[in-house]
Order: sequence, then structure tokens, then C-alpha cells
Amino acid sequence: MSGIEYDKAKALAASADAAERLKLATRADTQPEILYYLAIDQAEEVRRAIADNEATPAQAHLLLANDESEEVRHRLAAKVARLLPDMTEDEAGKARELAIQTLELLAQDELARIRAALSEALKSAVNVPHHLVKQLALDVEVIVSAPVLQFSPLLTDDDLREIVSSSAHTGALSAIARRVGLSSGVSDAIVQTRDVSAVTALLANDSAQIREETLDLILDSAPGIETWHEPLVHRPNLPGGAAKRIAGFVAGSLLKMLASRKDLSADTLAEVRQVMEKRLEVTLEEADGETDAQTPMAEAEAKVKKLIKDKKLDNDMVQDAIERGDKNFVLQALIQNGRIPLSVIQKAFEVRNGRLITSLVWRAKFSMRTAVMVQRDMARVPPRMMLNARNGSDYPMTEAELQDQLKILGL
Repeated sequence: MSGIEYDKAKALAASADAAERLKLATRADTQPEILYYLAIDQAEEVRRAIADNEATPAQAHLLLANDESEEVRHRLAAKVARLLPDMTEDEAGKARELAIQTLELLAQDELARIRAALSEALKSAVNVPHHLVKQLALDVEVIVSAPVLQFSPLLTDDDLREIVSSSAHTGALSAIARRVGLSSGVSDAIVQTRDVSAVTALLANDSAQIREETLDLILDSAPGIETWHEPLVHRPNLPGGAAKRIAGFVAGSLLKMLASRKDLSADTLAEVRQVMEKRLEVTLEEADGETDAQTPMAEAEAKVKKLIKDKKLDNDMVQDAIERGDKNFVLQALIQNGRIPLSVIQKAFEVRNGRLITSLVWRAKFSMRTAVMVQRDMARVPPRMMLNARNGSDYPMTEAELQDQLKILGL
């Protein structure tokens, strides 16, 4: 394209024909002052072209950053964010400074779509200001924060820990959890939030460093959180003790995968297979253990509802039912007194997690002694996962901790 004369360009810029002005706005050889003038053109399509044009002077970008058109600002964000990382202070000077000012304005745009375009364009950039990336990382909208949280090399471990501790949205936490080479310190912070989705992403991130002590904390709650089971089974560099614990609660298909891992020691594999055999034995015992003392579920429901209405249902009745093997009566006592769905109770029983089961008994307003009996005699919780009473009769968890367990179960 041959260069356009200044006087002709000036005349076209003042033309009443928007199509002519649009052509001028798209040209790479249009003089900077003409492009600057067109940045405030009344026609949006002209301003969009100016936003796209890499020849547009940096001063015009500041005008466009405040444009009333969302599309103009969106295009500007994508272009300037794409160009900034290639500008060095020596090469660009004032242009780089103006580009940064433009992006700072766009990072505060009222529309998340604009800020998200900026974040997406800057997520892998190195030669951009740290404060700009951190501002995007702290954005309340996940579509804005997630790209830089997951990919930006400019965010330090201190930055990430600060964001995690600031009660970040689960989507933001999950984005951090997916970072390549995540440090153990940041992993610790994520696990401490107890955010199920974020920990799921962390476990699935093979490059994330997770300390053995932190993995133990995860395993304390893992039996009741099914989404953690598969990534735990496939977790690289799995300690032997962790593998044995995982074998105690995952489904049969995952247990087989765990037992077939090639990177576990012979001793660990032997322990995993021993757990498999014990679980099979327990299943067979349960199948043979139904007794005539079992009250039909409908009858148990009616009986418990009447006892509650008459204010006669108490710990002694529930404990007697446990001792005589009347599982349906106990289930109905938990369901009716605690307003707990049967499916939730069954889920807690299936994973044999003492903390989860104890929280259900607490919700149903029964004693810790009853909770111990439910764990041991009904759910058959393994001794190492049993939760015992404090001071002989007290619940060993605070109310807040019990509520946390109920949240895991969706209550």
C-alpha cells in the first residue's frame, strides 16, 4: 500500500462518509495525528478499527480505554496486552509507559469481559508490571483472575498464599491448584481452606508438591469426598502409609487400580492387598449378619416418629437397638431426629469415616457414646479411623468442626 498524503488523509478524516473514514482508520500508513483524531469518531466501527490498528499512537489508547463501546474497549485490551510484553523500556520509552497506563485503566473496567480479555492476553507474559498482574489475580470475577492465577510466572508464592488466605472464590483456588510446579507451601494453604474443588484440582496436578503431613490431612476427610478418590489413587510418589489408608475407603474398581500400581513397594502392595481381603470378609459378614431383630423400615419409621412425638426417644433406646442389631430403628432415629436423608447416612457408612458419622449422630442430638457405638457396630469403622469420646463422654470435636463435617456431606 502506497503512503497517503497528509492533506488527503485529513480531508478523508473530516468526510461525512463513514465508509471512507473506516478505510482510513484501518490503514497502517495513516499519520498518527489522523489516527488520534479518528479515536473520537462518532461512528463506532471507525473507533473499533482504530482500536485494532497497531499504528494507532499510544496517546489515542488512553481515549479508547474510556470509550463508551464495550467492543472498542475489548479490542483495545486484546491489542495492547499483546503488544506490551514485546516493548522494552529502552526500545519503547514513552510508548510503553502509555501502554501500561492504558492497561491499568482497562484492568478497572466495569465489564468483566474486558478485564478477562486482558488477563487472558497477559497470563504468560514476563515483561509486564507485577502490580498489573496481581490486580487481575485479585479480581472478584473468576473469569478474570483464573488465567493469571493458573499461568502467570510473575506471581510469587507470597502472592499466591495471600490470595488463598483472602477467602478467594473456589474457582480462583482451583486455578492456583492447577499451576505447574506448585510449591508445597502454597499446597498447604489450599488444603487448609478445605475447599473440595480446589483440593480435587490439587490432587489431580501431578506436578504440585504435597508434603506427606498435608496428604495425611487430606486423607482424614477423603473417605467422604468421592471426587478425591480417583486422583488419590493415581497420585505420584504415594507414601506407603497413604496407600494403605486409601485402600480402606475407595471403591472396588479404584482399589484394584491401586493394587496394580508398579511404583509402590512390595511391602506396601502386600498391605494394600491385605486391606482388600479384610474388606471382602467384612462385606460377607454383613451379608450373613441380618437377624430377626431387624424391624421393617416402614414400621421403624412409624415407631420412631411416635417416640419423638411423645418425647420418649433417647440414647438408651438407640443403644439398645444397636445392641440387638435393629439397624432400621437406628437409621430412622438419625433420619427423623436429625432431619438427615437416608442417602447421606448411607454415604457416610459406606466410606466408614468416624468423623463424618460422629457429626451425623451429633446432628441427631444423641450422645458421643451413641456415636461410638454407631461407628463401631453399625458402620464398622476401622479402629484407626474411629473417633472416640473426650473425657469419657464428650464430643472430641468443636461445634464448628462438626459443622464442617456436615458440610462435606452436603448438610
